[in-house]
Amino acid sequence: MPKIVVLRYGHRLVRDYRITSHACLVARALGAEKIIINGNKDQSIEKSVKSVVARWGGKFLVEFAESWKSVLQEYKKKGYFVVHLTMYGKALEKEAKKLREKKKILLIIGSQKVEPAVYELSDLNLSVTQQPHSEIAAMAVALDWIFGGKELSKKFGNAKIKVVPRGKGKKIVRM
Repeated sequence: MPKIVVLRYGHRLVRDYRITSHACLVARALGAEKIIINGNKDQSIEKSVKSVVARWGGKFLVEFAESWKSVLQEYKKKGYFVVHLTMYGKALEKEAKKLREKKKILLIIGSQKVEPAVYELSDLNLSVTQQPHSEIAAMAVALDWIFGGKELSKKFGNAKIKVVPRGKGKKIVRM
């Protein structure tokens, strides 16, 4: 399975805090190892995600970058295959097998209108649907297809909190 880093394109303070926080949580829970947030640096997101990792375990990093283009170029040099999630891309169901064969993927998700250079510099523009949808939903579906569902049973080491799965009744959390 590939190593995945998510690039969150165009984070805006205040306006995008909640969505970017959710992007971080979903990326972590579904198998990415890091998210790089391009746009305004938001210490509260970084603090919140570090708190989740400390309590729920695993390893996940949050970084900030002023230039999405520099991140893209740096990760291409490191051998990452750059995938831009967009409703204008090739169908995920036709590309998933090829993606599973990649060793390293930089997955780009937008927030604001994405400039044409992102489409041009990406190795693949990928769509989970050609209908309007959330970038977080697209990332979740893409990660699931890339990992073939294996991320759903991922174990997070050093967890201080664990949920005891139940079909019905009171929720149980172990500390």
